[in-house]
Amino acid sequence: MKFRFLILGTVFLLFFFGFTLIVKTHALVGFDFNTTVRIQNHIPKSLDTVMSFFSLLGSVEILSIALLIILIFHRKLLAFVSLLFFFFAQFVEIIGKSFLYHPGPPFRFFRYNLPFLFPSSYVQPGSSYPSGHSLRIVFVALVFAYILQKSKRLPPATKTLLQFLIVAFTIIMLVTRVSLGEHWSTDVIGGSLLGIGFGLFSLIFL
Repeated sequence: MKFRFLILGTVFLLFFFGFTLIVKTHALVGFDFNTTVRIQNHIPKSLDTVMSFFSLLGSVEILSIALLIILIFHRKLLAFVSLLFFFFAQFVEIIGKSFLYHPGPPFRFFRYNLPFLFPSSYVQPGSSYPSGHSLRIVFVALVFAYILQKSKRLPPATKTLLQFLIVAFTIIMLVTRVSLGEHWSTDVIGGSLLGIGFGLFSLIFL
């Protein structure tokens, strides 16, 4: 099983690097713009507050604490290696934003409307690829779902329900990145690939 996670994690990271090279060619600019317009047209502005709340939950402050709590309840010391992968993945995210000049959506698409932002939101490197929110939520969701699956204290029906809620929460979080005009779709895809890759590596130690 550990070898499988190692192979799958490597594959997803290779997908991430390959996708990054495609994004760097600007071949997907039209796809980004059209997807943003369609998603914003289909999600009414009356939901912006709810979507903004999800965006807030995806901050590095909230998800770092959430991952720490999950690992504490897992009660395995080696599991805390996952935190190292979590923060290293975000280091790769920063490197990616330095490597690839990919400005985010223009201000006319911006629909975040809560009066509060965490300090990490004020860090703007000038490039939006890959999406840190997408990276973090996919990583934490993968770890949480795996721990639930391996739990012997929860009945199968409860595991299934909780995992369904995790998947639904993750999908909503990824959609908010585009619906609120904070990221392009390619940013979300890249961040998700990065999160899956490093998330799979962390499962080796769970």
